[in-house]
Amino acid sequence: MVVGSPNIAGAAEAAQLKDQEEDVHLLNTPWTMWLDKTERGASAAEYQASLKKVYTMTSVESFWAVYCNIPDVRDLNTRYTYHMMRDDRKPLWEEPRNARGGTWKVKCRKDDSPDVWKELLLACIGEQFDDAVAEDDDICGVSISVRDRDDLIQIWNTNALKHEEAKVIEKMKSLAPKVRFTATFYKRHETHHAFEGKK
Repeated sequence: MVVGSPNIAGAAEAAQLKDQEEDVHLLNTPWTMWLDKTERGASAAEYQASLKKVYTMTSVESFWAVYCNIPDVRDLNTRYTYHMMRDDRKPLWEEPRNARGGTWKVKCRKDDSPDVWKELLLACIGEQFDDAVAEDDDICGVSISVRDRDDLIQIWNTNALKHEEAKVIEKMKSLAPKVRFTATFYKRHETHHAFEGKK
């Protein structure tokens, strides 16, 4: 198990080298990888201070350089969370580009977490959720939080009012057809007790 904060510096260096290569396959939009350690009862400011930016990936090559040079999900200590967010947005409920949205939350067995996480990341950079959301909506991030028992997966969208029209959970299940997910539900960011944005 990783003791203390995982070493992520090498991932950024490897990704930067990949982005400097001539033959790169550009992503439709950049995606940024983040790491945090969740503390119960933390304020938005305390949470933001704990966030560590790994790298903003603009190509398939830099995505793989990051993915292959950060600790595997199964090697993270409890309460650590990986996030991959569209563009350079932070995984904060209150960020203006996120505040009107929410997340689908799904529990996943630890044995399945690494494979599900990889499939979700690839689906995001490949824009595979485009046909699973409403016209006025978008998937803007995915997170995986390591817990004592089942891990928690979250899929972020930008328009909570459109979540009932989405087929995001069905899409996720199609990406990992042999995995049994539990406790699936949707939550708007602004309904969180700790939400500090405008309601």
